[in-house]
Amino acid sequence: MTEEQNKPEEHVEEVAAEEASAEAVEETVEQPVEGADEQAGAEEDAMSVLQNELVRAQEDLQQAKETALRAAAEAQNVKRRAQQDVEKAHKFALDKFVESLLPVVDSLENGLKSVESSDGAHDAMREGMELTLKLFVDTLNKHQVEQLNPVGEPLDPNFHQAMTMVPNPDMEPNTVMDVIQKGYTLNGRCVRPAMVVVAKAP
Repeated sequence: MTEEQNKPEEHVEEVAAEEASAEAVEETVEQPVEGADEQAGAEEDAMSVLQNELVRAQEDLQQAKETALRAAAEAQNVKRRAQQDVEKAHKFALDKFVESLLPVVDSLENGLKSVESSDGAHDAMREGMELTLKLFVDTLNKHQVEQLNPVGEPLDPNFHQAMTMVPNPDMEPNTVMDVIQKGYTLNGRCVRPAMVVVAKAP
């Protein structure tokens, strides 16, 4: 076969080689594009995961702050209640002691009433009992023990105990007419209510 007859075959082979080379170039150009898309998708997924974790972390932080605030408030309430209990213990520690002394005051007052009806026969004893009673009541007052003698005052169930009701046109209904037994308070709290007679409408 002559050289001229071989040239068309060589030409065909060259064209085929060029086409194969062009396809290889196209593949190498397309591969990086596909790889870049995959990388961008992976980065977006990673960002989404990080954002979700950030949101969860912020929620956890908010819950922790609320829990800490509630714990601090509860501790403050416990402290305040403890202080109130201590104050009450100091203010009302004498409650039972005062209650046990009140019959002594009652006895002195009753003794004075009986002496006053003796037509001056026991003036010295009356004066002594009056001084003793005054000293006793003053001592109670120094320790915030107040005497309740509510004649003419409206009936207060917190401090008065109505023993009976009597029609009285000269007084407003539910007004204390008379005191059978005086009452006492300690720091404003009732130790013993006053036993009273209350007026009612005729």
